[in-house]
Amino acid sequence: MKKKNNLIAMLFALSFLVFSCKKENSEISDLQKVRNNNNEKSYPVTKMDSAQAISFITKQKIQELFDLSTLYTSGNRDTEIDSVIYAQMKSYFAESDSNELKPILNQLDSFKVKTAKVGNISVKKEIIGNDTLDFAKFDVEYFDNKERLIGKFEKNAQYILKLSPVKFKKEFKFYFVDFDVKPKKDSTSTGVTK
Repeated sequence: MKKKNNLIAMLFALSFLVFSCKKENSEISDLQKVRNNNNEKSYPVTKMDSAQAISFITKQKIQELFDLSTLYTSGNRDTEIDSVIYAQMKSYFAESDSNELKPILNQLDSFKVKTAKVGNISVKKEIIGNDTLDFAKFDVEYFDNKERLIGKFEKNAQYILKLSPVKFKKEFKFYFVDFDVKPKKDSTSTGVTK
């Protein structure tokens, strides 16, 4: 009987120890993620041979731009941190032109977007004349401050990978050329066929 009591007490103590351990939440906050977003990371050529890698990097860059944009629109836009965030957003574009950001920020403002999530991305190349252009077609979901879905939108972005050699390595840097590009109309005319 004494052995049973000792065994039960031991099991109880062991279970108490297991369940009383407090798990620390090691997830990084959204602010911490966004604070570290910039367009400084480059990718080696050898890893860019795969369309899957290009798709992953493109999705990552689009998500980072939306994270920075939603953080910027939720602020006062007149603080030092807001100017830093704005400069970070401009660094994602090949030409540091604020006209590229205005449509994005205006849309986020008009819908009162708190967060955005990018999904269903596909990348493709188009040959126009002698140029090969890279495009990404993706869906973005907008959420309000209560995490309710505002809407799901289909968007297109044109991007380039610029060669950026670093110490005997060939590396690329990612830049958007145009964000929310309007898709070209199909050359096939509609109407009655005979």
